[in-house]
Amino acid sequence: MIRLFAAVAIPSEIGAGLVPRQDGLPDARWRPLEAFHITLRFFGDVAENVAADLDAELAMVTGTPLNLELEGVGAFGEGHEIHAVWAGLAEDPDLRQLARRCEAAARRAGLKPDARVYKPHVTLAYLRRPNPGDVAVWIAANNLLKSPPFRATSFGLYSSWRTAEGSRYRLEREYPLV
Repeated sequence: MIRLFAAVAIPSEIGAGLVPRQDGLPDARWRPLEAFHITLRFFGDVAENVAADLDAELAMVTGTPLNLELEGVGAFGEGHEIHAVWAGLAEDPDLRQLARRCEAAARRAGLKPDARVYKPHVTLAYLRRPNPGDVAVWIAANNLLKSPPFRATSFGLYSSWRTAEGSRYRLEREYPLV
């Protein structure tokens, strides 16, 4: 089994603008710059033969280059159950279309549908039972986030594995957006 997801990488110059915001939340597990990405579809643990089918399906996904901007911040979960803080994205119909196409590719490869509502974001930190007040203060201090526009000309299939320092990712295959 291999843990996989499809994502758009964040350019290092855009990610560098997020790093100074990674402060002010006690016990947050801040993500390293090289881990910043916009998930299109999380596939989870997949058998290797299904991973090959998924790769073939993703290779047929079409789309044009994306012009994206980070905008605002937020959190997943409520109260003491908040488990992540993130940077959001300005609304982009082409990004949503690409995510739908990755979902369709997953279904064609035999994976179950993803029941979660798609929320494009860049995870900045994972949290474990934080003080909700601390999270609210962090959101208020960072909510005016807005990055310069950036262009994405590809998306990738990434593998993920857990380590003592947190999840690590490796680009397995890149697919062009032309």
